[in-house]
Amino acid sequence: MLKKLTAELLGTFVLVFGGCGSAVLAAGFPELGIGFVGVSLASGLTIVAMVYAVGHISGGHFNPAVTIGLWAGGRFRAAEIIPYIISQVIGGILAAAVLYVIASGQAGFDVTASGFASNGYGEHSPGGFSLQSAIIAEVVLTAIFLIVIIGVTDKRAYAGFAPLAIGLALTLIHLVSIPVTNTSVNPARSTAVAIFQNTWALEQLWLFWVMPIIGGIVGGVVYRLLLAEKQ
Repeated sequence: MLKKLTAELLGTFVLVFGGCGSAVLAAGFPELGIGFVGVSLASGLTIVAMVYAVGHISGGHFNPAVTIGLWAGGRFRAAEIIPYIISQVIGGILAAAVLYVIASGQAGFDVTASGFASNGYGEHSPGGFSLQSAIIAEVVLTAIFLIVIIGVTDKRAYAGFAPLAIGLALTLIHLVSIPVTNTSVNPARSTAVAIFQNTWALEQLWLFWVMPIIGGIVGGVVYRLLLAEKQ
């Protein structure tokens, strides 16, 4: 179990550091900035890398919504849910702390004004999308993510390609939803940066726990009932 929890902590650390770090440090430069597409690719690539690196140890969740969704889909033991989630949140917070230290080295950096890659809706949505839009996007996209994860790790799927498919799915999710919520589908990621943003991001954090978890459960149940091979 210690190895599993360490793998989850490390994987979530890299996911938050890579995805949020690309947004905070590399996305905003005129002409040279990586923009939405670059941040989306960075987020997907971190998943590919870390699932290949440590997925064989812990399953490569790196996300409380994935852990709960896999349980709902009959792929994970209930007794391990809380330890996994704690490790994921700690890994995310550690990554956000390192990112904060790096970002603070830039002249004029203001974590509150910049948003620090936090997730939001309404006036804090990158595209000004409403609460309703944020709810639908987070539920639907997390459900899709879980269906992909369970599907590509099904014993009937092609072995060895799961990390690529999961990373590409996360890239697609970011391409769709960065303008809506800055893309969560991961409560650990949202919590980590919200702590350092420390104002509106904490006030809106509830949505980025509740909706991804609902979406994860929906995706897990849909696959289990409609797509899984009958025993």
